[in-house]
Amino acid sequence: MGGGGHPLSPKDGAWSTLSPSAIPFDEHGPPPHVVDKDDMERIAESFAAAARRACRIGFDLAELHTAHGYLLHSFLSPIANRRNDAFGGSLENRMRFPLRVFEAIRAAWPSAKPLGARITGTDWLDGGLVLQDACRFAAELKDRGCDYVCVTSGGIVQKAPIPYAPGYMAPFAARVRHDAGIATRAVGYISDPMLANDIIMRGDADMVAVGRGFLDDPRWVWHAATVLGETITYPSQYEKTRPALWRRTNASPAETLRRTGS
Repeated sequence: MGGGGHPLSPKDGAWSTLSPSAIPFDEHGPPPHVVDKDDMERIAESFAAAARRACRIGFDLAELHTAHGYLLHSFLSPIANRRNDAFGGSLENRMRFPLRVFEAIRAAWPSAKPLGARITGTDWLDGGLVLQDACRFAAELKDRGCDYVCVTSGGIVQKAPIPYAPGYMAPFAARVRHDAGIATRAVGYISDPMLANDIIMRGDADMVAVGRGFLDDPRWVWHAATVLGETITYPSQYEKTRPALWRRTNASPAETLRRTGS
């Protein structure tokens, strides 16, 4: 995308995007290249090759992104997928290519290392993906060796009526966890440590992901531990930053220096 959120033009070096159908992302976008079966084989192998490279350089976990309007989400969503072949129409057909890609990655990724997928809980649009679809897709992924799913939403169009609020997508993770019997990760404006803890304690999810909170505060985990009354291990270089060592409002300056060894 260029400045103003509009697509780049070919003269700006833009490449042709891929999609199950020739439907632009928005009114300003050019029609994408429609994926054929040869493309599908090439793409699946490219995903597998990426997984092999990730393993070779030492990554411990891999996650397939099938959400947020990217190619595999486009196959899954009837908003973007208008095909009339074996890869369009019913949910079973629309899942076929994304599942084929997952199988290729699963074959390339070591069984001893976790492999997950980010999936869509809802498109937030009439005629789009719904939570029941997410549960079915998660169950199919589990049957193929998926260890967990991260349940997000939206992204198939540029704008959708999404009711943003702290933890607003956690119920999606809870439903998928219950119906598909797979470990889930909750996302969506989770920056309050108490909210994150509540989601786990309620059994809505097995994990939470914190995005904006980490961008705002790279020490989010340390500060969350303090809020939750937990003691965690600090790197030795940062040991003196523990709040218990310097946030002593009743201690004299000399006492604070003595206790910290400064």
